[in-house]
Amino acid sequence: MKQEINGIPFSLAEAFDFSFLSDFGQVFQVFDQQDSGNICFGCTSSKGSYFIKFAGAPTLRAVWTPQQAIERARQSETVYRALAHDSLINCLYAGEIGGGYIQVFPWVEGLCWGKLYPDQRKRFLALSDPVKLKIYDTILHFHQYVLACGWVCLDFYDGSVLYQPETNKTYICDIEFYQRQPFWNLTGHLPGSSRFMSPEERTAGMPIDERSCIFVMGATAFELFGGGMDRTPSLWRLNTKSWQAALQAVQLDRKARYSSLEAYIAAWKAALDSTQP
Repeated sequence: MKQEINGIPFSLAEAFDFSFLSDFGQVFQVFDQQDSGNICFGCTSSKGSYFIKFAGAPTLRAVWTPQQAIERARQSETVYRALAHDSLINCLYAGEIGGGYIQVFPWVEGLCWGKLYPDQRKRFLALSDPVKLKIYDTILHFHQYVLACGWVCLDFYDGSVLYQPETNKTYICDIEFYQRQPFWNLTGHLPGSSRFMSPEERTAGMPIDERSCIFVMGATAFELFGGGMDRTPSLWRLNTKSWQAALQAVQLDRKARYSSLEAYIAAWKAALDSTQP
């Protein structure tokens, strides 16, 4: 069904009361197509502008029940606290409200790489390769930090990346599914985009660990600089050595990948510095 806030239409499976949002200012944008069970809002007030996630409303595309979405949102607070970092979007406030669970983040006026935001994605993909290399560097070093903290990435995808052209700053968001190590895939197909997922994330009984993260980082490189899941060298825009480095990262055989993310980062940087084509 259709609802409106401040004249902005959005869709839900059932009507829901969002009057509590007035505590955070005036809504200027609504994001209602997420499959996470969250509905998101842009709000602005005299104190600033915010990106608000709310779990508990009956969203249309949710693969989770409202209660499951609430539990996931509660659990994600642990993730954001444990992995607080200059490149990670900061959770300003979280708590129960309006029959659900809210998370409040600063509003970033930038470009999201994700497919849910086609206009922003088009502008993101039009960025130059030197700019994308800086974005990728941020992604790599954030995940180096994630591993150092004893965690592993899960459900990292293009929608997790924001770039602010005015400041040349890259932010990571949507890390709700990141897990403490050791973590094993007990379900067979974990949440995530097939374009970024390691084989372990689709196979029950497999560990999700540093080698899994290396695969995700290699897949990210192909999404940024090559043909995505088509990893033929002719589609690669950087030099051959960097293609070879990324290709080793996405080997289906876990043992054929790099032994550590640090080793991959070193190989990647050496390849970029190479004078060979």
